[in-house]
Amino acid sequence: MTAYRTSTLSAGTASFLILVVDDEATMRRSLADILRLEGYHVQMAKSGEEAIQRLQSETYDLILLDLKMPGVSGVEVLRFVAKTAPETQVILLTAHGSLESAIEALRLGAQDYLLKPSSPESILSSVAKALKTRVEILQNQELLSHLESSVQAIKENKETTPLILPQQNALIGNGVSVDFEQRVIWSENLQVSLTYTESKLMKILLDNRDTVFTHQELVSKVQGYDTTRQEAPLILRPLVSRLRRKLSKFPGSQDWIVNVRGKGYRFDPRKISFLTNQKAK
Repeated sequence: MTAYRTSTLSAGTASFLILVVDDEATMRRSLADILRLEGYHVQMAKSGEEAIQRLQSETYDLILLDLKMPGVSGVEVLRFVAKTAPETQVILLTAHGSLESAIEALRLGAQDYLLKPSSPESILSSVAKALKTRVEILQNQELLSHLESSVQAIKENKETTPLILPQQNALIGNGVSVDFEQRVIWSENLQVSLTYTESKLMKILLDNRDTVFTHQELVSKVQGYDTTRQEAPLILRPLVSRLRRKLSKFPGSQDWIVNVRGKGYRFDPRKISFLTNQKAK
């Protein structure tokens, strides 16, 4: 569970990642522009197939989803989200609304159902409501997790529930390790889960510590596709920001991933006492 999301309301719109899915290029870019001007991080997909591919490797707070698309429809994408990422909020957009489609969308868990074209005000209002719901869900999950841990600790007459430590790991330093197989970062009393892409980015930076990677290079290595020089930072920065937030839970980690102005990112081994378990490579 990604507990770092629970503070995003106070952190501002820049903490949220939104996926816009629409087969019409003009509508797709228009929606993305509206959201970016409001301060949100935005990625785009031109089809249901591409949306599902992105969902398999990335965690989104919200999806703005066109209902009618050739190939994989918006309803099929919504079903996939409901099975694999139920905390992710979905707002369906359609130019051909009907009572039946609205009922189906809401039954499958869509947060809202908007007709195209909708005004920027209507879109942003619906987005804000959906993201508020997203945060509340994650806050409740985190609270439940803490309660379950406390109950278990009381049963075992211990202050904290023992962590199940990974079998193979790389010791980053300062008592912090990362396990790329289980995709967790952990220390003696804390364990934080990583998404697939966060774990992949972390391993690339660790295996090539003190090497400066451009935004395009990292997008290619992590996401597996090429981007333009202008597009790459928009794709990469939200991922780096989320990884940094997770690392920030561990003391002394705020300077590990360095932003090299005008170039990209590198991992700075001088900020820690670095040791590596070769088995983890």
